[in-house]
Amino acid sequence: MRPYNWSYTQFSQFNQDDSLLLASGVFLGPHNSSSGEIAVISLDSFALLSRVRNKPYDVFGCWLTETSLISGNLHRIGDITSCSVLWLNNAFQDVESENVNVVKRLFKIQNLNASTIRTVMVADCSRFDSPDLLLDAGDQAVPPCRVFDLGCDSEDEAVGPVLRAPVHAKAGLRQALDGMLDGHTQLSERVLETRVAELLAQGHTKPPERSAAKNKYLIFTTGCLTYSPHQIGIKQILPHQMTTAGPVLGEGRSSDAFFDALDHVIDVHGHIIGMGLSPDNRYLYVNSRAWPPGSVVADPMQPPPIAEEIDLLVFDLKTMREVKRALRAHRAYTPNDECFFIFLDVSRDFVASGAEDRHGYIWDRHYNICLAKLRHEDVVNSVAFSPQEQELLLTASDDATIKAWRSPRTTRIFQAPRPRPRPFFSWFASHRR
Repeated sequence: MRPYNWSYTQFSQFNQDDSLLLASGVFLGPHNSSSGEIAVISLDSFALLSRVRNKPYDVFGCWLTETSLISGNLHRIGDITSCSVLWLNNAFQDVESENVNVVKRLFKIQNLNASTIRTVMVADCSRFDSPDLLLDAGDQAVPPCRVFDLGCDSEDEAVGPVLRAPVHAKAGLRQALDGMLDGHTQLSERVLETRVAELLAQGHTKPPERSAAKNKYLIFTTGCLTYSPHQIGIKQILPHQMTTAGPVLGEGRSSDAFFDALDHVIDVHGHIIGMGLSPDNRYLYVNSRAWPPGSVVADPMQPPPIAEEIDLLVFDLKTMREVKRALRAHRAYTPNDECFFIFLDVSRDFVASGAEDRHGYIWDRHYNICLAKLRHEDVVNSVAFSPQEQELLLTASDDATIKAWRSPRTTRIFQAPRPRPRPFFSWFASHRR
């Protein structure tokens, strides 16, 4: 992709029938540039089918259906406020008629305190009722991460111990602004910008839509306190939104509804550096580096320090609850402003992750124990299980190597001596006697 001004490729994903490949890359440009692009490649002819702009580049992009993908765009509103627009794109954009849409706006979401939407992925809710592995709620003495249900009209509709999201009352915001104008309240420019943005969103945000059908969830990292991603946003995608047909700017939006509200928000109280779905799409695994207990974000550009130890958290997307204890063993050392994504992968029985401590790790999903520590000479950025054999894992590292690892069981099977087959004519001769 060098002819298209790509600096490097950072992410790829096959569609469900393995006929198309989505590749996400970063543009060449200044160090502070955040622009990227998504390319769709046919695996039959290896032809480049389409290119889609993607900003920021760590939105990555993902498939929604066999032939449609999700990308992002970022629009600045102020110094620390912005809005992220998520677009649905047709993988085949060489249509015969100009009246056929190849893109459609899915959602427009307000960002506060220098946060942005990153790392989008899609979970298929129709598979929740037949999980490959059913995890229990684990040790309830462990304080769970805060899960906010933003779409319920009453407490009775919330599933499990779900907390109501705290929202600033419109009157309270107006009172704060009036106090500042009267000279009774002193606010910094950043706090003032955030308060005004919150006031703007009041009454100008489209509430979540509920559907009884088992649809799909759009999942992404976000935040509300600082630029480092510390929350997971979840938004239901309805059936009519899964096609580029219809108005380009979406349907069912009044002129006053600038933004879309999220259905759920998971606050992990730390810097999220990786996410992955189980094969049945029911469980979300999250790599997070925790903030100190009780830490408060006073300046959105100065988030709290993050732990070196990585917590691998597990959330049940059907009940919206944290399950099991956090998995631990792997470590990372970079500070907030240099933190990077460490990819993880989940198979039926195992979960694997990279780390900055020059190792890849494998845990047992049933018993929450670390099974293997796989050595490299530098940071391990990405891991991937074979879709055909979960006891085969690939790890990719900054030491410029990709290593393949087999479990001891499969290694013994491959190394075991095999009986030599008897020649057919020898068998035939012995039976003639």
